[in-house]
Amino acid sequence: MSRLLTGALVVAVLALVALQVAAPWEHGRTEAAAHPWPVPMQRTAEPRLQLGVTTLALARNANRPWREDDLREVNAFEQDARHHADTVMWFADWAHNERFDAGQAALVAARGSVPEITWEPWDASRGTRQPRYRLRTIAAGAHDAYVRRWAREIAAYGGPVRVRFAHEMNAHAYPWAEAVNGNRPGDYVRAWRHVHAIFAAEGATNVTWVWSPVAGAARADLYPGSDEVDVIAVSGFNGGTKLFGRRWRSFADAFGPSLDALHALDPSKPLELAEVASDGAGGSKAAWIDGLFAELRRRPYVRSLVWFNLRKETDWRIDSSASARRAFARGVSSATR
Repeated sequence: MSRLLTGALVVAVLALVALQVAAPWEHGRTEAAAHPWPVPMQRTAEPRLQLGVTTLALARNANRPWREDDLREVNAFEQDARHHADTVMWFADWAHNERFDAGQAALVAARGSVPEITWEPWDASRGTRQPRYRLRTIAAGAHDAYVRRWAREIAAYGGPVRVRFAHEMNAHAYPWAEAVNGNRPGDYVRAWRHVHAIFAAEGATNVTWVWSPVAGAARADLYPGSDEVDVIAVSGFNGGTKLFGRRWRSFADAFGPSLDALHALDPSKPLELAEVASDGAGGSKAAWIDGLFAELRRRPYVRSLVWFNLRKETDWRIDSSASARRAFARGVSSATR
């Protein structure tokens, strides 16, 4: 074999090896994505910020049966973030999820993550006008058999479960908002306290209760009370020039005032970014992510972040661009130490 041919062969082999090594990071979709990121083995203390995620498959669990393969999207996210997901969130509506899925929770726990369930009192395939799920029907006990079954099944499961019940109640998108569906002032808090009391009566002490308005005005009248809530959360998105207000908003603009107001509402509670993401239209998504982690460093009371890693109204995923993916991995690495 000639020296020239031998040299060309070596170069080709080295290029192939480099491609195989770089592919999981540069493209995020190889066999590596089929496997979860390793769980940190020797943590001497809880990380300052816990990382969480929800994905398209898990969002569809709201009204579609769960499949074990749904967790592949979580694995892919972890490979892109170069970090283990401490929390895995999925959605479950009351019309299509008759029982708590202990099998799903156990498999999430087996991968080293805590299940967080956005538990929605409605039929997710319909709109906001759903008289069956008016808040006063919940407070009056019309759904007690259903709520009690979930409470008993979560208690029997025994592992930690975060329940994000009736989220974004301060907006108009869901039938449990007081501004729609025939609800009245005070109905939300009464419904929350009724559900919470059933879980307490059934011994579901393994539940962490997550109260989660959408970014905007902090409504103290919708807060169930310090004894009823374990974590305060907030959700919201920067749609850039494509969605919502069609103007670019930094993380500080979109979330800063809400985080400060919610912390002031009950300083004893840790905060969570329960659904957060940015589009890239109209600005730099990577810079937006850098700004997110900079703002969180200023607010140590924010203890967890759940990235909305979906391609839905737009591509919210952290791998929508290489620069966004790198910024996210860099920010998580710094924030979770």
